[in-house]
Amino acid sequence: MRVSVGKLVDLPDGRGVRVEAEGHRVAVFRIGDSVYAIGDRCTHAEASLAEGELFDTEVECPRHGSAFGLTDGEPTSFPATKPVPVYEVVVEDDGVYVELEPKEEDE
Repeated sequence: MRVSVGKLVDLPDGRGVRVEAEGHRVAVFRIGDSVYAIGDRCTHAEASLAEGELFDTEVECPRHGSAFGLTDGEPTSFPATKPVPVYEVVVEDDGVYVELEPKEEDE
């Protein structure tokens, strides 16, 4: 399922935006002309990663400092040890879309 998250020019460069759609909480990051989308909940303490600070293509959790790669969702520092989901991003014309898979009822 493809969900619009706005126009590329409207996404803040170098910061995250939290998007909720179809049962997913997604952190969307724009770095120049590149856009990344990962699960918004830190796997250590469930803090919003959209509120975290960016370092190259990693985001640092604002609560306990765990960092996650924007390209693979893998934690790159403790205390988190589990990855966050990564979503495919499509930029078409001036629109930005995130590909979401429907959440199961029991999730």
